[in-house]
Amino acid sequence: MHVTVDVKGGDTYEFDLEAVAGADADADAADGADGRDTDPPTYADLLREIDLSPHEVSVLIDGRPVPEDRPVESEQVTVLRLIKGGSR
Repeated sequence: MHVTVDVKGGDTYEFDLEAVAGADADADAADGADGRDTDPPTYADLLREIDLSPHEVSVLIDGRPVPEDRPVESEQVTVLRLIKGGSR
């Protein structure tokens, strides 16, 4: 599945979930896991791909927040930053 991640006030990213799942399997293999029976990518995995922490954003699907540990089921994802730098 192809997923578009729109970071409000920032960039828009395009991902192929199979590639994201492959990256997670590679990371597991590096940690000693055998890479078989990989779980489907989660919204947290998408955040990791764009160098954002689940602690600093909310993931929205159709304007509603979703848990970051839920498997990706939507082709359109909105990411809303909770904290952004300001000026002094």
